[in-house]
Amino acid sequence: MKGTKTLTIIKPGAISNEYIGPILARVNSAGFHIAAMKLFKFTRTQAENFYAIHRERPFYASLVEFMTSGPVVVAMLEKENAVEDYRKLIGATDPSKAEEGTIRKLYAESIERNAVHGSDSNENAEIECDFFFAKCERFSNFE
Repeated sequence: MKGTKTLTIIKPGAISNEYIGPILARVNSAGFHIAAMKLFKFTRTQAENFYAIHRERPFYASLVEFMTSGPVVVAMLEKENAVEDYRKLIGATDPSKAEEGTIRKLYAESIERNAVHGSDSNENAEIECDFFFAKCERFSNFE
């Protein structure tokens, strides 16, 4: 079954560059429903827990440092085939390799400051949405 939700995080670099509006406009134009959204600031512990899957990777410490450096916007997005469609919309992690017109090509500064996070699987989308949003904070078109 194709999933209907994904999580995005507009990262601190994109926030400080005032890209919230343009990024959300692209999300809307691509047919996603914003079911939940908040401005949020990670504590170190929260960032370490959220990115625990990357704990053994060489970029883990710098990722945690970056994600705690300022506020982020987190949003639960809905659409049929949400994870796959959002991954296409945001483009490759490395903006120099991302397709023209993708969010990362347009708004990322570098591979480490790549503007947005997007869930990589339906299972992780569920886990990530639960990390940030209680059921009473969601206004779903599918539930």
